[in-house]
Amino acid sequence: MTEEPAFDPRIFLAASDHSRSYATGEIVFAQGDVADAVLYIHSGEIKVVVTSEQGKEAVVGILKAGEFLGEGCLVGQTARLASAVALTDCRVARTGKADMMHLLHAEPAFAEIFMMHLLTRNSRVEADLADQLFNSSEKRLARALLLLANFGKDGTPQAITTRVSQETLAAIVGTTRSRINFFMNKFRKLGFIEYNGHLHVHSSLLSVLMRE
Repeated sequence: MTEEPAFDPRIFLAASDHSRSYATGEIVFAQGDVADAVLYIHSGEIKVVVTSEQGKEAVVGILKAGEFLGEGCLVGQTARLASAVALTDCRVARTGKADMMHLLHAEPAFAEIFMMHLLTRNSRVEADLADQLFNSSEKRLARALLLLANFGKDGTPQAITTRVSQETLAAIVGTTRSRINFFMNKFRKLGFIEYNGHLHVHSSLLSVLMRE
């Protein structure tokens, strides 16, 4: 009897029949929508935005290809607590809550990948909270730019190819656009960043985070 091939979570995610493409600026899901599925980003980037009752917005995360979002539905969340908006053209796979729970119980390899995602996300949220509580807006901007450039994954920042507006950076950092403009100009004059079609972040920007 022929054995069935071993379950490969990456092949499963890549071959999902419930994928959809979103154009830049399109809403993937809105705050208040029914939370009934977990999403996986095949390609592109998505920003997660929380809006207050007064209409003030805060960007609480920028997610990239290979990351999950909307996992709150697995712990009893019935409505989306934030909106997900395509920061670039992207393709997203949707797995319903019941199917996701089945996969996590039945496929250890998939559960391991998902657990690593949760641990990484939790660590990032804790670091973001400490950043907001203890660091100046200048340091928060420097950290945000380094994260957007994937600093730490291979020791060298990459070019930020996604167009991230100063308004979005202000929403991430929690300050005004004018302050972002001031610090971006300062970083450029000091040689920490440069514009050459794309925004390039240099390792020297770390020096901003090291200041007392």
